[in-house]
Amino acid sequence: MFTGKVIIVTGAAGNVGSALAALLASRGARVAAVDTARDRLAAVTAGLPGGGHLALADHDLTDPAATEALVATVRQACGRLDGVGTTVGGFAMAKLADAGLEQWDTMFSLNVKTTWNIYRAAVPAIRAAGGGALVAIGSVAGLKASGEMAAYGASKSAVMRLTESLADELRPDRIRVNAVLPTTIDTPQNRAAMPGADTSRWVSPAEVAEAIAFLLSDRASGVTGALLPVG
Repeated sequence: MFTGKVIIVTGAAGNVGSALAALLASRGARVAAVDTARDRLAAVTAGLPGGGHLALADHDLTDPAATEALVATVRQACGRLDGVGTTVGGFAMAKLADAGLEQWDTMFSLNVKTTWNIYRAAVPAIRAAGGGALVAIGSVAGLKASGEMAAYGASKSAVMRLTESLADELRPDRIRVNAVLPTTIDTPQNRAAMPGADTSRWVSPAEVAEAIAFLLSDRASGVTGALLPVG
C-alpha cells in the first residue's frame, strides 16, 4: 500500500506515533520517525519492519528553521517525501482562574505551531513528488470542549481550521489535508490520570493509527478537508 513512499511521523515515540510508524512500515513505507525522546525513538525505529527508516531526534518542531532542516534531511536521505502524519501534541486542563497565559501558549505551541511548521516545510517536497497527504491529530474537544479545557479545545479547533484551509489551498497540488478527531485515547498516561474512568469507551492507539494510515493512503485519494471522528 505504501511501497516506495516516504512518510514523516511526528511524535513517533509516543503511543499513537509508535503505532502509526509500525503500521506504515508494515505496509511498505519508509518511515522518518521524529521525536525528542531519543532512547524511546531509537527503540521504536529499530523495531520497524523493512529497512531504511530514519530516527530523527534533534529537531524542535516549534522552531521553523529546525523543522525545515528536518525535511531537508529526510529529502536528502530518501530522495522524496510523500506524506506527513502528525501525532505530536500536548494536553492540559485548568480552570480559567488558574490557567494563565502560559497554558494557552503551551497548548498552541505543542498542538498548532508544530503542525503548521511541519506542513509548511513539507509541502514543497510533497509537491515535487507529485502530491501526497498531510494528516493531523485533532480531538473531539475541538468540536465541543468541556469545562477546564478552554486552551486545549481552542488549540485543537485551530488544528481543524488549519486542516480545512490547507485542504482547499493545496487541492491543485494534489496534496490532501485531513485530520482525525479521537475521543479519549487508551494510554497508560490517561489511565493514570483518570483511574475511575470507564475505559471501555476509549479508543486505542492502534485504532487512531489505522485511521491516520487510511487518510495517508491512496485509498483515500478522493478525501480532503475531512475531520474524521475516531472512537
